[in-house]
Amino acid sequence: MTSPEKAIASSSQVHSLVPPLKWAGGKRWLVDRLTPYWDEIQPQRLVEPFCGGLAIALGVSPQQALLNDINPHLINFYHQIQQGLSCNIRMENQADCYYQNRTEFNHLIECQQAQTAEAAQLFYYLNRTGFNGLCRFNRRGLFNVPFGRYKKINYKTDFQEYQPLFRRWTFTQGDFAALAIEAGDFIYADPPYDVEFRQYSSGGFDWSDQERLAKWLGEQSVPVIASNQATERILALYKYHGFKVDTVVAPRRISCNGDRRPAQEMLAFKGF
Repeated sequence: MTSPEKAIASSSQVHSLVPPLKWAGGKRWLVDRLTPYWDEIQPQRLVEPFCGGLAIALGVSPQQALLNDINPHLINFYHQIQQGLSCNIRMENQADCYYQNRTEFNHLIECQQAQTAEAAQLFYYLNRTGFNGLCRFNRRGLFNVPFGRYKKINYKTDFQEYQPLFRRWTFTQGDFAALAIEAGDFIYADPPYDVEFRQYSSGGFDWSDQERLAKWLGEQSVPVIASNQATERILALYKYHGFKVDTVVAPRRISCNGDRRPAQEMLAFKGF
């Protein structure tokens, strides 16, 4: 099997489809590092318990995929693309438009109309226009990301190019532990980082969830790669559950308290 050190060498593979959403902590930079594992094993299905912006799934373009996330608005967006989503709402890079659409999106949430094509359009617009690609909700489950102040935004009005892939893939919303893992699967897990901000969904993702995830991943009998911020306790946790753990420099910087050092990312491997 390929060693982590060898597989982490960058490849020249180019993938044509880019993620349709901006995504804080997105993993496009990891695609070339993880592709050698995928190519050597040639699994039957990619499983992502936290599919996020789909950088890895679009990067390796599997024939079959089980793509899950705890965020229902994200999964609704992908379901609507499967069904032929097009955007006909007002989409302008202006603060008044942004806050009007944010209010409408939150109104749909409160009225239990968030699993609709209209909500998916609003979610896309808010994602592209809001601050830094954040996806953040308050304790009431309402979207509270401020206006992003980008100089220019190129909005898509249809997502037809994604349909051939998305229609082959299964998108689910829920807890990772409910996923049915099968022989021939390859798991890539990229949970919310072990950092102070965890309000990615209304329920959050705390340390007990990090522990539960590492244990669940360690119990699987298929190849697993997990990533997370390389905090001391995360590194210790994955080592405890039998993973080979490496760290790599991520293309972002630690920004709290004015610290601008490059951030360290953990890659944990099992079954290779």
